[in-house]
Amino acid sequence: MDRQLSQSELGQQISDCRKAKGLTQDDLAKNIGMSRSSLTQIELGNRSIDVFELQKIAMVLGFSLDQFLSSGFNAASESAKKIEPEKEENNIRISVPELNVEKFKTVLLYVLECCAGKPNIGETVLNKLLYFCDFNYYEIYEEHLTGARYKKLPYGPVPQQLDSIINQMIANKQLQRIKTEYHGFTQTRYLPLVKPDLTKLSAAEKTVIDDVVRQMSDWNANTISDYSHKDMPWMAAKEGNYIEYDLAFYRESPYSVRVYDDNE
Repeated sequence: MDRQLSQSELGQQISDCRKAKGLTQDDLAKNIGMSRSSLTQIELGNRSIDVFELQKIAMVLGFSLDQFLSSGFNAASESAKKIEPEKEENNIRISVPELNVEKFKTVLLYVLECCAGKPNIGETVLNKLLYFCDFNYYEIYEEHLTGARYKKLPYGPVPQQLDSIINQMIANKQLQRIKTEYHGFTQTRYLPLVKPDLTKLSAAEKTVIDDVVRQMSDWNANTISDYSHKDMPWMAAKEGNYIEYDLAFYRESPYSVRVYDDNE
């Protein structure tokens, strides 16, 4: 007999089932007549759920109550069995981050064009600006901007393959790496040697980047690091692991950048 799931495990089960069906929190919340914030708290394990609510969720997601309450239930594999034949017809979108190197270079050059001249824009601040560009865009549009994956490291989120991309750009004379001193500390900075090709950025992408630069590019390394450490995606990730983009939907003010249409 399966052991009884804890409140936290049940919330994770619901989250896994929702994602396996390709639904956002908004989608599921609307279908069961619940606010997105309530569903968020259930999935985080912070709010209990009664049997009637669970029945509604099970009905919408197409799973039985027994499956929901089974500790051995694998939502992804069960969902794949059911939806694979109809995948093309239903146009189910599964959002998996995949690094677009050229887009990443364009975003990096554009961010640097906007603020590389500021004395505070060293490597630490730059990493955070890139993180918020990527995660803010994903929260708003549920699509990846650069597709970069970020690891949770002691000094904050750091994008994958950053060193190799920067070294390639330096070799191609797109960037220059310099060492400066800022408030008594050695600082690694990058100066753009070419202009970004803005035709590779949509108006929506550019707007999100502009908003991040406008809000945070004057912050020093300590300020932006402290701010990033209180962002839900970073807090919920395990040290040394990749930060999941879907955690952006658990954000609350002042981090949330999306206007939701339920009564939160």
